Amino acid sequence: MWRSLIRVVGPAVKNETCLLSAENILQQQLRTTFILKRRVTPFLTRKGYPQKKLRTRHYVYELVKDTNVEKQPNIDVILTSFVDDLGNAGNKVNVKPHYAYNNLLLPGLAVYATPGNITKFQKVETKDVKHYSSPKVLKMMESLSRLSLSIVMNKDSPWTIQPWHVRASFRKCGFIVPEDAITMPSKHIKGPDLNIEGKEFYVTVTINNTEKVKVRCRIHHWSTNPVEKLPYVEEFWKTPGELLFPENAE
Repeated sequence: MWRSLIRVVGPAVKNETCLLSAENILQQQLRTTFILKRRVTPFLTRKGYPQKKLRTRHYVYELVKDTNVEKQPNIDVILTSFVDDLGNAGNKVNVKPHYAYNNLLLPGLAVYATPGNITKFQKVETKDVKHYSSPKVLKMMESLSRLSLSIVMNKDSPWTIQPWHVRASFRKCGFIVPEDAITMPSKHIKGPDLNIEGKEFYVTVTINNTEKVKVRCRIHHWSTNPVEKLPYVEEFWKTPGELLFPENAE
């Protein structure tokens, strides 16, 4: 049996292409560090005497730290362009390693905060790079631009929409906007007028005295008299409304 097996396998063994050479083996470094301590302290050896042999109990270890599962500290990176929620180009931020590698370093939005990079980005001119007044201002602008603000006005008493009406409506939605940051349309909006019920107009909100964003507002009439109340429209923001000033169409 062995002779027949050698006859079959022998030619294949002689052919070097059928076997894996040592050069083709993938050698990949793994950074695995375990900090251990002996459960039983070894014997002490007197100076000038040979080392005493260790017993089996001296090879029993206790795990002190596994560096593979411990939480890695945050790292410092320097942004090369504006990143939402982090900052402008040239800012040094402290983030988690996984987030920094996958979301900042790989896309080229940041570099490691080495002494050379710190010196480099201090001297680089960033005039052509767009800067924002705060790291979260872009997200705020996106939220306001998608908002459909309901301006509820009295159906029985005369009124003219003022910035404080818009400020109160913002507060109902959870936005704190000062009156001096609200720019009303050039034309006054007066009522009550059911012809403008459900129509939309735009106000401009200035953020940090720098960025400007247009916010869509819709007029709704309200009466304390149950008989005079208009039908409630559910999810009115999903229905496109008619513009009060067509010339302000975007």
